[in-house]
Amino acid sequence: MQTPTLISLALYFVLMLGIGLYAWRKSTEDSEGYLLGGRNLPPAVAALSAGASDMSGWLLLGLPGALYVSGLVEAWIGIGLFIGALANWLIVAPRLREQTVSYGNSLTIPQFLANRFPDKATALRVVSAVIVVLFFSVYSAAGLVGGGKLFAASFLDEPILGMSPYMAGVVLTAGVVLAYTMVGGFLAVSLTDFVQGCIMVVALVVMPLVVLLDDGAGTVATTLRDVDPNFLSWFGGLSAIGFISAIAWGLGYFGQPHIIVRFMAVRDGGIKAARNIGMSWMFVALIGALGVGIVGRAHVELNPGIELADPETIFVLLANTLFHPFVTGFLLAALLAAIMSTISSQLLVSSSSLTEDFYRLFLRKQASEREMVNVGRVCVLLVSVAAIAIASDPDSEVLGLVSNAWAGFGAAFGPLIILSLIWRGMTGAGALAGLVTGTLVVIAWIFSGAAEATGVYEIIPGFAAAWLAIWLVSKATARDATTAAA
Repeated sequence: MQTPTLISLALYFVLMLGIGLYAWRKSTEDSEGYLLGGRNLPPAVAALSAGASDMSGWLLLGLPGALYVSGLVEAWIGIGLFIGALANWLIVAPRLREQTVSYGNSLTIPQFLANRFPDKATALRVVSAVIVVLFFSVYSAAGLVGGGKLFAASFLDEPILGMSPYMAGVVLTAGVVLAYTMVGGFLAVSLTDFVQGCIMVVALVVMPLVVLLDDGAGTVATTLRDVDPNFLSWFGGLSAIGFISAIAWGLGYFGQPHIIVRFMAVRDGGIKAARNIGMSWMFVALIGALGVGIVGRAHVELNPGIELADPETIFVLLANTLFHPFVTGFLLAALLAAIMSTISSQLLVSSSSLTEDFYRLFLRKQASEREMVNVGRVCVLLVSVAAIAIASDPDSEVLGLVSNAWAGFGAAFGPLIILSLIWRGMTGAGALAGLVTGTLVVIAWIFSGAAEATGVYEIIPGFAAAWLAIWLVSKATARDATTAAA
């Protein structure tokens, strides 16, 4: 990696740490400030923070890699996500912002569920917190795998601080995220997400345009058709089950704690503006990511001297081969931005669940606000260590890890969040049944091999089973809940 590239990356790291220090001075005195930024995020910050924490490294690694291999047919994942995100802003965002305040000023999703269903408060908080920490350890690991792949593709076999480039990337990515998350809390995470979201969208627009100008749009199209006549087809070789599974990614949005927590933090009356900004950003970012994978395949085919061992690093390869080293540093910073914005959000949500739903609930009910903030910082460290351990395998695939965690959250929390916000007939027993059922069905679907055998994405059976469990158990226990309330 050349010196100008390293300078660009160093400046990016310094900027992130500087934002963390700024946030530390602004709002880390109490739990509401540390965990939700005082519920006063401007719409633009909330929107880009939700988008950047959502997209993660899969936007610049996993999705372009899938398109590089299989062609435009993989774009249906992005379309499903866009539809799901829009529905999430319309259905969940305004209701969650209002109800988390009205139900005891809830600071975490488990706390909201406990306040919403007091008859099952402890069980809901504990089970949901366990699920949050479990799946976020895997999800955070996916981001660290992206950081490791970035360094492995850039430094090749050069040892860094006595470690392989892959492990050095994992550790360095985790270290910087830890620094600004532990110091600045939610405000630091949201502000860095805003900056990172801007960097990401610029990089995703610039890179495909440069490739098209360099190779020619007509040449790119012809080359891709020579590779595979169906490469630019939306439905080439796509089965009905494959189509449904791709679109079903959008179901996951309703249950992603690190995304919906942004709805809880946006300032009063800012949801509509945040939705418009966030969806516009997402549309441009997805188009750019699709472009990177498609035109990247053509560029490699047109230049036989270029070798790409891992399709998920096509963004890194284009950044290293087509741009001035200083610009390359900026583009690689965009990739790190996608990775770090998501990891920081996930670490903070995991920390909030451990502190509010374990430490305060069972160990120190009378803990001071300052103590809770410090315990939260320690929990961020603990979850990050678990994520580093999971990410230590350099053969891990970003999209694979993300898909598992995304399905787990979507099935466990998606039906639960939607129905808790819109259905008064839902009971605490129903909520607990849906939470457990969605989680277990997804895990069973993955480890039984059913996902590979049937081609059905695990979120589909998990989401359906959780929804059904909530409805059936709520109907069965509605009379008991009414009697207990009376």
